[in-house]
Amino acid sequence: MSMIEKKEWYLEYDINTNRAGLLGDVSSLLGMMGINIGSINGIKTSTRAFIIKSDSEEKVQRFETLLKEIDDISLRVLRPPELKDRLAVRHGRYLKQDKHDKKVFRFERDDLGLLVDFMAELFKEEGHKLIGIRGMPRVGKTESIVAGSVSAHKRWLFISSTLIKQTVRSSLIKGEYDKDHVYIIDGAVTARESNMKHQELVREVMTLPSVKVVEHPDLFVEASDYEIDDFDYIIELRAEEHQEISYDEMKQKTVRSKNNLDFGADPFGGFGDGFGGF
Repeated sequence: MSMIEKKEWYLEYDINTNRAGLLGDVSSLLGMMGINIGSINGIKTSTRAFIIKSDSEEKVQRFETLLKEIDDISLRVLRPPELKDRLAVRHGRYLKQDKHDKKVFRFERDDLGLLVDFMAELFKEEGHKLIGIRGMPRVGKTESIVAGSVSAHKRWLFISSTLIKQTVRSSLIKGEYDKDHVYIIDGAVTARESNMKHQELVREVMTLPSVKVVEHPDLFVEASDYEIDDFDYIIELRAEEHQEISYDEMKQKTVRSKNNLDFGADPFGGFGDGFGGF
């Protein structure tokens, strides 16, 4: 006897009257309709979010109709869950997404747990994915990428980095070519690097059907044939909400522009995130 697979929906409602027993009433209604609660959390002070499971879309539609009759709440969302919905229930807060550019997501240092979880979920998805992460030095960019890789059970490989010391790879060995690896590129380091073998390796890695994460993507595109539009996601990480992300000083020392301008032979000291910044 085969079991009917239960599908998931994301349910979110605002609380109009926060009376005792309200959550119990909603939970009882779900139970009477034969709908299971997978997970639940409060968002802000007056919003509740659920992942619910049911073997029948008709049951969910009937539940929606009944829920609209409860004056103490206002239904906001009832739909198949998206990644941002699952994270909202898991962490009790929404992802901050740019209103105009939906591929840009903003985080602060206090959101590192949410950021790591977000990246881990992206890393778990199959196939090519190009992710850029903006942020000033020592805010926790590299460490968040590594932590997201660990959480997703993925091996990470630095193509260029200044995490502990400057890393500039010019080749990969056979075992390092894998669609399940996360390849990490420091756009500032790669933009400054004149080693053609490194640049060839970067181009090769960019064609692999795997996840690539580029720190400082704006500097990376200035010194390459790629564009910001090529990125699937752009993550911005700040120490606090109003911190400005500025590349002016870094650009003077690191960017070999598309016009092949030479900014000298300044070393990279001071531009890595460093473990102390996590």
